[in-house]
Formats: sequence, C-alpha cells, structure tokens
Amino acid sequence: MLVPGHERESRLVRAARKLCGLESWRRRVPISIWLPKYTLQCLYRDIIAGITVGLTSIPQGIAYAMVAGLPPQVGLYSSIFPGFVYVLFGSCKDVTVGPTAVLAALLAKYVALSPDFACLAAFLSGCIILLLGVLQLGFLLDFISKPVISGFTTAAALQISASQLKSLFRVTGSSGNTFIQALVNFFKNIKTIHLWDSVLGIASIIFLLLVKRVKLRGRVWGGWGAGAARCAVRARNALLVFLTSALAYILYRSGISPFALTGKIEGGLPQFGPPAFSTRVNNQTLGFADMLQSFGLEGLALPLVAVLESIAIAKAFAGSAAVDGTQEMLALGACNLLASFAQSMPATGSFTRTALNHASGVMTPAGAFFKACVVLAAVTLASGAFAWIPRAALAAVILVAMLSIIDFSVAALWRTSKSEVCVWALTLCTGAAAGLEYGIAAGACADVLRSLAHAARPHILLQPCKVGAAASSRAVLPARLQYMCGARAARQLRGSAAQLLLLDAKHLLHIDIGVAEDIITVILELEQEGRRVVLWNFEAKHQQLFEQINPNVKGKFFNGINIEQYLLEGEAGRTSVNF
Repeated sequence: MLVPGHERESRLVRAARKLCGLESWRRRVPISIWLPKYTLQCLYRDIIAGITVGLTSIPQGIAYAMVAGLPPQVGLYSSIFPGFVYVLFGSCKDVTVGPTAVLAALLAKYVALSPDFACLAAFLSGCIILLLGVLQLGFLLDFISKPVISGFTTAAALQISASQLKSLFRVTGSSGNTFIQALVNFFKNIKTIHLWDSVLGIASIIFLLLVKRVKLRGRVWGGWGAGAARCAVRARNALLVFLTSALAYILYRSGISPFALTGKIEGGLPQFGPPAFSTRVNNQTLGFADMLQSFGLEGLALPLVAVLESIAIAKAFAGSAAVDGTQEMLALGACNLLASFAQSMPATGSFTRTALNHASGVMTPAGAFFKACVVLAAVTLASGAFAWIPRAALAAVILVAMLSIIDFSVAALWRTSKSEVCVWALTLCTGAAAGLEYGIAAGACADVLRSLAHAARPHILLQPCKVGAAASSRAVLPARLQYMCGARAARQLRGSAAQLLLLDAKHLLHIDIGVAEDIITVILELEQEGRRVVLWNFEAKHQQLFEQINPNVKGKFFNGINIEQYLLEGEAGRTSVNF
C-alpha cells in the first residue's frame, strides 16, 4: 500500500524525535536518571555493598587472572575499570562486572601464545558487544536455549575445577586446555604432589564450605556479633586469603616455606594506552591480521559468552522489573572497550559477586564504583601483601565458586524432554572433551536441528465428530506448517476415513506454499473419492494463498461459529459463506 508523502514525512519526524529526544539519551546514560534522586541512605548502603564485594573481588580477580595465565594484577585491573564505566552506563543495580572463571578459561589458550592477546580480546569483545547493542541484535541470544547454556557452564565449571588441581596439590606438568586433558595430566603427575600444599588446599575448601553453611543455617549472634558474623560470611574469600597469607608469612619468618605462593605483584596503576595490535610469538612478529587469525571464529565465543552471562545474571536478580538488554549490551561493550586501554582482560557480570552485591543491600549502580575504589586502593597501597597468598588457597576459592555453577538439573528432565537432555549432554561432553567454544557451537547446532525436527513433525489433531447422520472428523491444524512438513501433514489428513473432513485453522499463524499445495492435493483426492472437505477459520491471507494455488478450492471456505448448520445445509460445491 502506498503511503502519502506527508504521512511518510511525519513518521520520519517521529522516529527522529524518538532517537534524538532527551529522554532517549537519558535512558542510554542511566546515571542521569538515578543520580538526581540519590540519598544519604543510598550512599551508606552502596558503600557497605561496595566494600563487601570489593573484598571478594580481590582474591577472585587474582585467581581468575592466574586461570587465564596472566599476571595477578591484570585480574585486579579488570575489576577496577569496568566498574568505573558500568556506574555510568549500567542499568541493573545488582550486576557486578569483572573477570569471571568462564571467560578466563576461554582466554587461556590465547594467552598461552602471548599475554598481549588478553587486552586485544577485551578490545575486540567490547567492539562486537557494542555493535550488537547499537544494532539491537540482542534477540539473537534467544536462540541459545537453556540446555545449551546449562551444558556450557557445567563444562566450563568442570574444566576450571580440573585445571585448579595442579595448584591445589602443587603437582608438576601442564594443567591442560580441556577437562579431559587436565584430569589426564593430573593423574600422570600425581606422584609429584606436595603434602603441605594439599593439606592447606583441602583445609581451605572445608573452611569455605563451613562458613557458607553458617549462612545457610541462619545462625545469628546478638549485637555486634551478628554483624561481624554476617561480614565474615559474605567476605569469606577475603578472610581465607588473609588467614592463609598470614600463616605463610609467619612460617617464612620462622625459616619455613612449605607453600607455593603467588609471588610479587606489580602494584600501582597500569600503563594506559591502546591494546597491542602486534606481538611476538616464538620469535616471530604477528601483526593485527595474524592475531585475528589466531582468534579465528572460535574467538567469537568470548563476546557471546560475556553477553549471555551478563544478561542472564541481570534477569535473575531483576525480579519483576524489566531488563533493557540493549542497554546492558551497550554498558558491557563500553566496559570492555575502555578497560582494554588499562591492561585489562575481558570482563562480564559475575554471578557470585552479583549475588553478594544483592545480599549486601546495594541500592544503585554506584555500588560498582565503591567496589572498584576498594580494589584500586588494594592494588596501589597493599600490593606487596598479595605476594604471600598461597596458590592452594586461591585454587580453593575457585573450586568452591565452581560448585554454584555446575548444573545437572536438566538431566532430571529425561522422561519429559529427551531431546533437550541430549542437547545438554552433547554440549557438556563436547565442551569437556574438545573445548568450551566447540561445546557451545555443537550444542547450538544440535538445538537448531532439534527445532527443525520438531517443525518437520507437526501434530494435526484429528477429532471424530458427528454432523447429521454422517461420520465426520475435525482436523485442528497447528500454529505453523512449514515446507519440511508438507508430506507428513498430507499423510495425516489422508489417513482420515471420515466422509466429511473439517479443517480447523483457528490456531494457524503461518503456512508455506509447499504445504498448502500438498493439502490442496489431498482435498482434491478426497473429493474424487466422494468425500467432502470444508476449510474453517482460515485467515484472509491464507484463503488467498489457497485460491491462488488452485481456484477450485474457492467455495470450500467458511468463517463463522454456526458451522454445523452450514455443513447440514451445504453441498460439496457450495460457495463460501462468511458470518
């Protein structure tokens, strides 16, 4: 239909006003919305939450940097600068952006070539996520189903846990790039286990689980004791790191060094500047194109997983409030893009730190700012103390964190949804055996095939009914009949033995040309056998499609509620009646 010129112009004006209006720009910079309403009560609660989450971000940042094979301070920088950016553009008060175990595991194989790949990965991930946000392509993530995400995160948790066995027991050899490799390498070098690192690591795991158990039981003490207990539970990772570091320092002063330590951390601010677009690997210089080739298509898993994690976490903690997926992608893309100029690794929303932020009563995204300030103060003023952190204690922190990510609940759905469980199992097994990026690719492809197979086998409900003295059958068509299911749909209709077949299309939303042709063929065959077919509740567009394919079906449509009277009065060649 042609649209008058003045109407087209008014539409363009409205679209331009919507895009360039003040309210639209304020929505893209959420701090301009909540900051004018900020109160002292919000400030107090945000500071408390920021300090609590910051104390947890320090050991986790160091640990995840070591998972990726990077210097510990890189993990701290990745907790600082994304926080400063997210307070400006983030729309979810609970989300805490920083390094995560899954991104660290994906990044590790690129860092094994050169540490320069870390900053470049943050830069490229930021650009891709920003582009997705600008083009509003967040709906593409809806095609990655729950079984794929669950299988991927479980495989990631297993791989990360297995890779930490090397630090937990202080064995020699490589930790491996996959879950299977990590287990094989661990058992191959199991004779090199160090006793005291193993004792400290296992004791640290028990300590973290027991302290978490105190929280689960809700045990409280009166007065100041209750507050101290809550702080100890929420900052249990930082408390463990402090206790084990103090133990390592005291033993060192006594001339004993039983544990493998983190070692010296370069404190202070990072060297600000663009990420390296060239690097040296095995005495060969790789240019930007060569580095992109090293990432390959597998590198797309980094921004994809970052967006999936962050938006899933935002939705989990938003409650009944709506989550602006586009704004979250813009915020996450800006976090990674700008942080890449401060020697940071890729960052995204962290489930454990976001849960802690929520439990601490954060009121606005300003909590991310105070968290970043705590980590900044630690890396600039107390970096020397981090050298005494035992590696076994950091491995324990990671292992306990992974327990909350492992998810086998999908397997319990075997009786009701075998195909989805198979997709989950394929994603999990491929990710554990071949690599995480291959796991999510295999799972996504299997999920597409599962959906196509479901679409290719539509269920047409055949219900026996009686009109007058004739035996009749009512066929209720599904919502969609696509090209791959035409033959099956035709067979189902052909299988009816009734003299009168009533095709009910009240649920039909879409039908392909090929399916319509097959149905018309069946109608004509049934009429040649002396049977009657009536097409009921077809929309005008579907009716036009049938009539364009074969004009002989023009008199077979009926739209109305008094169908029984129409069938009793009508004949096979009756013209269409509409009520």
